Amino acid sequence: MADPIRIVLVEDNDVFREALELLLGLRPEMTVIASVADGAEAARAVAELCPDVVLMDYRLPGLDGVQATRAVLEACPETAVVCLTASVNVREREALREAGAVACVEKDEGLDAIVAAIRDASRSAAA
Repeated sequence: MADPIRIVLVEDNDVFREALELLLGLRPEMTVIASVADGAEAARAVAELCPDVVLMDYRLPGLDGVQATRAVLEACPETAVVCLTASVNVREREALREAGAVACVEKDEGLDAIVAAIRDASRSAAA
């Protein structure tokens, strides 16, 4: 079996973050190595751990998704960033892509879509 996908989870909603961490942790191919609440904490965790994927809410306290994506990729360029959002417009999606995010998933798409985005991001980062 391949090594699990190492994930840093960044979400300011404690309940959603803890639920997502639990659900991802049930998947043998994934492991959440850090779970933080804001973009600045994400940049620090990534600099220390250099995960395969950062799964990050677009709207964060401190740094927004674009700023946090840039900070994450500056700290560890090999990390793939997947943004989560309740709603994001086309201009915000373009800004995220320009900052280096490989995907943007709406939270209401469900866990399967989030897991698929993580897998795809991990494969693209490894390529």
